[in-house]
Amino acid sequence: MTKYNQSKPDDRSDNVEKLQATIQNTLENIEAAEETLAFSNPEEKAKIQGKNKRRKEAVEGLREEVQDEAANRNH
Repeated sequence: MTKYNQSKPDDRSDNVEKLQATIQNTLENIEAAEETLAFSNPEEKAKIQGKNKRRKEAVEGLREEVQDEAANRNH
């Protein structure tokens, strides 16, 4: 019987690059959102600021992951 649901091998060779691309995209999203603040009402401003706060926290976590992945790559 042929096995149809074979799992893919765990390939982490490009994790650092993928994480860095995600960080760059997130930083661009933060910048774009901050540019819209000048045209936003108070309610929208609060939402944008909250979202950007979460984005910044995510970037910090991603940077830590990049360091971990880079360290593991050297072993």
